[in-house]
Amino acid sequence: MSEPKGQEWATAVQATRRAAVFYLFVRTFLRLVIMPWLRLRERGLEHLDIDGPVILAPVHRSNLDSLVVAAVCDRRLRALGKQSLFKPAAMAWVNSALGAIPVKRGEADREAMRVARAVIKQGEMMIVFPEGTRQSGRTVEGVFDGTAYLASKTGAPIIPIGIAGTEAAMPSGAKFIRRVRCAVVVGEPIAPPIGRLSRPALSEFSSGVSARLQEVFDEAQSLASG
Repeated sequence: MSEPKGQEWATAVQATRRAAVFYLFVRTFLRLVIMPWLRLRERGLEHLDIDGPVILAPVHRSNLDSLVVAAVCDRRLRALGKQSLFKPAAMAWVNSALGAIPVKRGEADREAMRVARAVIKQGEMMIVFPEGTRQSGRTVEGVFDGTAYLASKTGAPIIPIGIAGTEAAMPSGAKFIRRVRCAVVVGEPIAPPIGRLSRPALSEFSSGVSARLQEVFDEAQSLASG
């Protein structure tokens, strides 16, 4: 049985024209089929019109969240993915072409930070879920310091993104997408912290990110239900 593909392989795939065309095809499908099905309402998309390294920081309630973000962004996105997604070879190519980079579970914290820093420093726009794994409910209970750490180390601004309705449209374990109205609200970029941060300062910055994420999440929930 073959081993999962690695980071260098995934990066090489992403650099090919074939992968770029495939990414555009999938994004077009999302915009023409999936987003109308979700009756997606949008606000603040002008904040995504930004060059250079960027950290996109969405709330995370469903596997649909990354698809929604990819659909509303004109730039090609990058993200970290567990290594099991890169096996067999066909799925490895698909996930790589869609911007995913494999990291090993168990070593994931340190390895993910290293890989994410390298990718962002190359000027990419990368999705990082500040809450970590999928959460449930209407409240952002708090975010990990990893997002703030990446911003401080790369100089990339953080763009908070609230997404509402996706948890009902495709909750954990669901195989199909229900037709539930969804909304996405993109907040203004948060400037990265300057200089080396102490752990308390990093936590304080993360609290600010959490508060801003809650604001755009509240706005998205209001937009989806209005």
